[in-house]
Amino acid sequence: MSSLTITDRDAAAGPVVEVTGDLDYTHAAALRRQVERLTLRPGQCLVIDLAGLRFCDSSGITALLAARQHALAAGADIALAAVPANTLRILTVIGLDQIFTLHPAAGTA
Repeated sequence: MSSLTITDRDAAAGPVVEVTGDLDYTHAAALRRQVERLTLRPGQCLVIDLAGLRFCDSSGITALLAARQHALAAGADIALAAVPANTLRILTVIGLDQIFTLHPAAGTA
């Protein structure tokens, strides 16, 4: 059975949400809820660290887009960090690499 672990921590520029496991239909709502609980301020940057991501389906992509909307509604930015190659390929094919800022690691975001 697939699993997902989501943790968040504060960094100087804003919150960092670390996603480990499978971001699929079964677990995408958990990411949405975790991000919605974050209080973002204008000028902050929400970083979604995907270094531990094993799998991401369309529900996971939708959860990432919801996180983007949450950040933008608060006047904050969003960045994806350490996007695995298979997920990066999907983001590129559907053009989302143009709307998300991408970083090689959470520390560089």
